[in-house]
Amino acid sequence: MGDHVEEYEPLCEVQSDKATIEITSRYKEKVSKILHAPGDIIKVGETLLQLVVDDSAVPFNDSDALVVSDGSKSDEHKLELRKSHANDNLSTPAVRSLAKQHGIDLADVTGSGKHGRILKEDVLKYGLEKGIIDDKPAFNPTSIEPMSGPEEQLQEMAESLYHDKIFSLRAYQRAMVKSMTAAASVPHFLYVEEINCDGLMKLKSAFQKENTDPDIKFTFLPVLIKSLSMALTTHPLVNNTFNLENYEVTLKGSHYIGIAMATPSGLVVANIKNVQSLSILEITKELSRLIKLAMAKNRDKLS
Repeated sequence: MGDHVEEYEPLCEVQSDKATIEITSRYKEKVSKILHAPGDIIKVGETLLQLVVDDSAVPFNDSDALVVSDGSKSDEHKLELRKSHANDNLSTPAVRSLAKQHGIDLADVTGSGKHGRILKEDVLKYGLEKGIIDDKPAFNPTSIEPMSGPEEQLQEMAESLYHDKIFSLRAYQRAMVKSMTAAASVPHFLYVEEINCDGLMKLKSAFQKENTDPDIKFTFLPVLIKSLSMALTTHPLVNNTFNLENYEVTLKGSHYIGIAMATPSGLVVANIKNVQSLSILEITKELSRLIKLAMAKNRDKLS
């Protein structure tokens, strides 16, 4: 507390089940109170911290709130503050930070985005036209400082690599740990069999030849998923849940098959429902849809 923050300076990162969002300051003032600690789970709409604006404590959150003053602000300053909020709503924090970096007032920039939203390209174009930004390559080889000697490098690596580090799991990572830990309680078994897949190779080639959808690519995975569903139909005892308290076994009539996917945000297990009622083509389309959602971080629609 008591730290001074600049306008548009990042205050914290908030991680939800879908994405990590960086929240920036709307004011150039002093932090009066921090209401949460790193790693806390915060409900939507809760106040994160309070800033002192003209000796008045102003709660900061991600909504558009009217600033309550103690009367020391002039009406002109209030109008200017509301105008800055209007500009904020038409640009992202990254765009506002870029404008601040080059001393550009967003009120002077014409936005080319939807509903007049100011984009990064608009700020760069305005800066080039006004001579504020030089049209030079971002990379300058002459600006690279010479590297230190091997001994200094090894010492630096040892200090950074060979010390214990502790970090907290957040949001989606916690959910994945919870689900994977629960999966570990299910008995696992391994079955190995060698089969001739020449017919499967021909089937895959035939599917791909008749395919008219460029967004769908036929692989062996949908065939394996359907084969697993057929095996569960033959051996229904494998597809069950066990109630330890009542010593009851529930045989599941539907086949929900999870597929582990590696995404930029980590492991995602997509769930294909009612596989017993789907054809190989339908499974292929559903798998393609789930892969797109996983890569787009729409995890809430994968289960």
